[in-house]
Amino acid sequence: MLTSLLDNDFYKITMQNAVIKRFPYAQARYAFINRGEHEFPDGFGDALRREVDAMANLVLSDAEKRYLEATCPYLDPTYLDFLAGFRYDPAEVTIRQQGADLSVTIEGLWYRTILWEVPLMALISELWYRLRDVERDADETVEARTRAKIEQYQKLGLKIAEFGTRRRFSFDVHDRVVGALHHHGGEAFSGSSNVLLAMRHDVKPIGTHAHEWFMFHGARFGFKMANSLALEHWVDVYRGDLGIALTDTFTSPAFFESFDKKFAKLFDGVRHDSADPIDFAASTIAHYEKLGIDPRSKTIIFSDALTPEKVERIQAFCQDRIGMAFGIGTNFTNDVGVEPMNMVIKMVEARPEGQHWLPVIKLSDVPDKHTGDPEMIALAKRVLALNRPS
Repeated sequence: MLTSLLDNDFYKITMQNAVIKRFPYAQARYAFINRGEHEFPDGFGDALRREVDAMANLVLSDAEKRYLEATCPYLDPTYLDFLAGFRYDPAEVTIRQQGADLSVTIEGLWYRTILWEVPLMALISELWYRLRDVERDADETVEARTRAKIEQYQKLGLKIAEFGTRRRFSFDVHDRVVGALHHHGGEAFSGSSNVLLAMRHDVKPIGTHAHEWFMFHGARFGFKMANSLALEHWVDVYRGDLGIALTDTFTSPAFFESFDKKFAKLFDGVRHDSADPIDFAASTIAHYEKLGIDPRSKTIIFSDALTPEKVERIQAFCQDRIGMAFGIGTNFTNDVGVEPMNMVIKMVEARPEGQHWLPVIKLSDVPDKHTGDPEMIALAKRVLALNRPS
């Protein structure tokens, strides 16, 4: 089902490069979280195991390496040589099925295990429909629906990227969607998070970093310093490239306390991924203005469960106040007449060099979506003074 090492989201490539350079001895554990309480059919675990084992055969091709060299000059030759020699190790992935319950865990060196999350989720999603013989809308319907959406965004003068690898219905649907977006989107379509499909359709690969980059820093350096050092280390590696910062690993208010004038000027903008987008935009604009920076020179990337209606509401608020762009995932790659899966794979523990295993956490801007060890969550909230009256 997976045919290329680049059938992955771009932020995994960029983070892997940064991990190799900054934390080559760190270890990580990840776990599958079945938020939707989906029941898995008999044999699902075995089928997933076969697909995971087959990933050991994936190799970066010469053409794919040349593509990365030409498209991503900030990925240096030493990293690209490493990626050319990289092979997935299926022994890093443990899969168990008991009845209708599925357990998937990943453990190993962080720079290696970091690549598993996205393709594993894509496999779980595609197998979920395939093994249950779920029928989807016809190709023509999917492509027409995609065309209608991107043409609507085009009329609004917006920039839209496709972020839908993890919960796609299938690779075939994903490929058709990106093709339709590229064919009909014109300047409105800015690219895809999927590196293989960005290469195949000659569009820009989109992405910087994810929550796990900040979550690891919380375990390694403490919650008070996590945001600042995560940003500092990112700048050390990329020297001004890949300049969109993710804000909500330990809540956006805590992030903006660390996002001082230095970082606000160095980074091109920020990404919104949870809670009300209008409230976030207002807070971001106010933060830039407080620092004496014109918000119109910066950009917010919105990427939280976007629909055309939600995008229009965000545009009406942000227009002429701050730059904006949008990353749309499931609404593109799994809008095919079926119910998308509600699941994630998250880093759950980290072992920085010379330390013991430590739980890692995420403090969402939506309080009931905090994830991780409850005692560690309580500690982080105290350290970051998140329980204080506003």
